[in-house]
Amino acid sequence: MSTHGITNHRQGQEMQVVEVDYLVIGSGVAGLRAAIGLACGGSVYVITKDEVRESSTEYAQGGIAVALSDEDTIGIHFDDTIKAGDGLCDEEAVRVLVNEGPERIMELISWGAEFDKSGSRLAFTMEAAHSRRRILHAHGDSTGREVERVLITKARSMPAISKYSFAFVLDLIVIDGRCYGAYVLRDAHVEAVLARATVLATGGAGQVYLRTTNPAVTTGDGIAVAHRAGAVITNMEFVQFHPTSLFAPSAPQFLLSEALRGEGAILRNIHKDEFMLSYHPDGELAARDIVSRAIVAEMQRTNARHVYLDITHLEAEYVKCRFPRIYRTCLKYDIDITTELIPVSPAAHYLMGGVRTDTLGCTSISGLFAAGEVACTGVHGANRLASNSLLEGLVFGARAAMTALDVSDHRAEVRPSDLTLSLYREQELKTIEYADEIRQAIRKSMWEKAGIIRSEQSLSTALDALKKWSHVLEDTYATRYDNEIKNMLQVACLIVEAALHRQDSVGAHYRSDYPLKK
Repeated sequence: MSTHGITNHRQGQEMQVVEVDYLVIGSGVAGLRAAIGLACGGSVYVITKDEVRESSTEYAQGGIAVALSDEDTIGIHFDDTIKAGDGLCDEEAVRVLVNEGPERIMELISWGAEFDKSGSRLAFTMEAAHSRRRILHAHGDSTGREVERVLITKARSMPAISKYSFAFVLDLIVIDGRCYGAYVLRDAHVEAVLARATVLATGGAGQVYLRTTNPAVTTGDGIAVAHRAGAVITNMEFVQFHPTSLFAPSAPQFLLSEALRGEGAILRNIHKDEFMLSYHPDGELAARDIVSRAIVAEMQRTNARHVYLDITHLEAEYVKCRFPRIYRTCLKYDIDITTELIPVSPAAHYLMGGVRTDTLGCTSISGLFAAGEVACTGVHGANRLASNSLLEGLVFGARAAMTALDVSDHRAEVRPSDLTLSLYREQELKTIEYADEIRQAIRKSMWEKAGIIRSEQSLSTALDALKKWSHVLEDTYATRYDNEIKNMLQVACLIVEAALHRQDSVGAHYRSDYPLKK
């Protein structure tokens, strides 16, 4: 890694230029696995806008779906994934996922991952839309945290990897259709990070919705910067809403894992009556989109703001042991899940769309790769099968790294000139007026008009509301917060426009004016 500065003549400041072999943007499961794979090829610069640990990976409770149990096969896992995707999965991508998944999991175990066991064997649990018990978990309900711990430890053992926190990517450096790195806002200054290959692994965009299980960092930054750079973005209408997030006045929208229903938790309406079998023969274990719409319908029918999740019929010590994180979190908000019903309602959870890639992690821009939730590999189709996301991050993070190594074995002959880079720095970094109000307006419009149930009327209303703030997209801002709002607006528009374009109902995309699948 080397650094030098170029002078911004207009502002009289020097912009630092960092040159590395590989740039990874994001430090969740996909980004870390990509960085580990790239380390054998040269210097790797991992940047993240918050702490390295702050990503959706950290909050993944349920587990990792993988065909490793005696009762399961790769073929069955393939079939379940295809079925959940409602006919829109890319079959080649699904084959890659289920075939390479076991190897990636065994690799994690060899690096020190401690998944829960039953005796001396790995323990597997059931989740909705799976036909076998194939969900690995760690420490009960802290699987993502364990996966992240192992990957961070592995990355730290590799001298080629440098990790930089609190660095915000403003835009990609793309010249003549090739990506050369990114412009990064760090300590109130813009840096240019130049790389032979760049891997986007920034996660999803749940924060564009008023209710979301996602952490605060998931503002769609990777999708927004890729879109501005000219990358193909696809399937943005497919937003998965998790049926059960905690609904309490003083509580965050904490995820109540799918695994709770896999272990027998029952959904009850505000009158404490069971209702799921009235909506689908699989009851609580129906696909997430079905369960989410059933909950919305039941809330409307009973004029309620939430329903209940009931696991009180299970033995208390088992619940505490199996779901320690959920138990402790709910207890903080005066809910003992072993004796009380848990108030829940749906929340935005996972984006199936994103930056289009092939099965090797290549985007439509040379030198730019993507993996994890920011990417759209086609694995999930119209609806993600529960617990396939961590596996996707591992499998396609590794693949993106291998591809980047193969296609960037020498530096690009043409490098961005100091003049080209300094032109960006001469842009005035601004501040958004009424930033809080705009952010709230975006999230409220998306939740109320482009959420679980949509129509042309609601989506058009949402788009009109979003376009009121279109001036925000025209500038670059001096703070992370303001640039996040710009990216949220960009991604929200992409979701609404895609949802308007798809005039049928499939998977997680449900149009009340076009209720049938074409």
